[in-house]
Amino acid sequence: MRAALWLMGLFAVAVATALFAGNNQSSVTWFWSPYRVDMSLNLAIVLIFLAFVLLYAALRALATLLQMPHQARRWRMQQKERSMNQSLLESLSHLQAGRFLRARKAAMTALSTEQSLRDAKAAIPYGERLSATAHLLAADASHALQDSALRDKHWQQAMSALPEPGTTQDQEIREGAQMRSARWALDDRDATESMRRLGDLPQGAGRRTIALRIKLKAARLAGNTQVALDTARLLAKHRAFSPAASASVVRGLLLASIRDARDTSSLQQFWLSLDEDERAMPEVAIPATERLVALGGEATQARAWLLPVWEHLLPQASPRTEAHLPQLVQVLQSCLGKLDAAWLARFETAANANPREPRLQYLAGMACVQRQLWGKAQQLLTRAAPLLQDAQLRTRAWQRLALMAEHRGDMEASAIAWKLAAQAMVILPDNPAQDE
Repeated sequence: MRAALWLMGLFAVAVATALFAGNNQSSVTWFWSPYRVDMSLNLAIVLIFLAFVLLYAALRALATLLQMPHQARRWRMQQKERSMNQSLLESLSHLQAGRFLRARKAAMTALSTEQSLRDAKAAIPYGERLSATAHLLAADASHALQDSALRDKHWQQAMSALPEPGTTQDQEIREGAQMRSARWALDDRDATESMRRLGDLPQGAGRRTIALRIKLKAARLAGNTQVALDTARLLAKHRAFSPAASASVVRGLLLASIRDARDTSSLQQFWLSLDEDERAMPEVAIPATERLVALGGEATQARAWLLPVWEHLLPQASPRTEAHLPQLVQVLQSCLGKLDAAWLARFETAANANPREPRLQYLAGMACVQRQLWGKAQQLLTRAAPLLQDAQLRTRAWQRLALMAEHRGDMEASAIAWKLAAQAMVILPDNPAQDE
């Protein structure tokens, strides 16, 4: 369509020119003493047009001639700029390939080229950012080469090359340099310095995933379990790990916090800091209760900590229930003191609902002993003792039956129970034939 319009326009110009020039009888007289020149108007117009074209061409040629030194200088600066960018890319590629000496050398080449452009008063607009990036690449290569002095020198030069506060890109490069320095300190096993440099970051940058990952590692290296736990929760919230990995990391830090507790007060504060889901985790609640009992905590509070686990595990059988039930029974039997009727009802309900589970029968029987319900206790323990697979639980069941038989005056039943308790404590050899 555009070509057709141009063609129609050319036809229109040709027709107008033919109409004007074909019947034009005008003439032009030029007086140049002592001469007189007569010519047609058409020829005069053509000569004026040719003179204009010639003058314009001459002026353009003169301007091009005068611009040649400037063009040559600009070409040289462009070549240097290209060489500088190429050196920067080579440094980055060598660094990623593990060729650290070549990476540092290429970064230094880029820096020297940028400095030559600056000295020639031809600095590029992004020269400060490029210089800072080259210094960071050289610092990374020096860190890989275990040259901490040169690494810190390049890092300081990178920070000083950027104006403050500068543009958004300047601020991002500065934040990246601070994160890299925190990572280097972490590689040097200096957790304190790593945390300090992370603390210098702005609040928004400090909550980025990469900063939180570094903070998590630094906190774990420093043994600051609470900070590591809070950071791991943030990373899990940001989905920095897979759900399984997040749960594993948080669970490990929770167990470390439990082990770090030195008294019941600190352990209670830790327990109050957990959310409901974490309190219901058997991997956390059972070790926390064990630690509370070991530190001399109250049995009532220990059972209260185990109540969410009991309510989640017991209603329906699952592989998770089978995995945690032995530990749960062990912990509950250690905190049966001052047992209330509510917990006794829970034990009896679980034992009646699971008649083939001797551990629940044993737990209900020991609860009846605490409540001095001797008949019920004897019935439950007698049923559970022969079926218990755990030697410690089986031994305690027979010992308790022996004591109750002595209390009733049935010495024969007591002797049998004591004998069975002794047999339960015997550890059979792995290869009896070899021992013979």
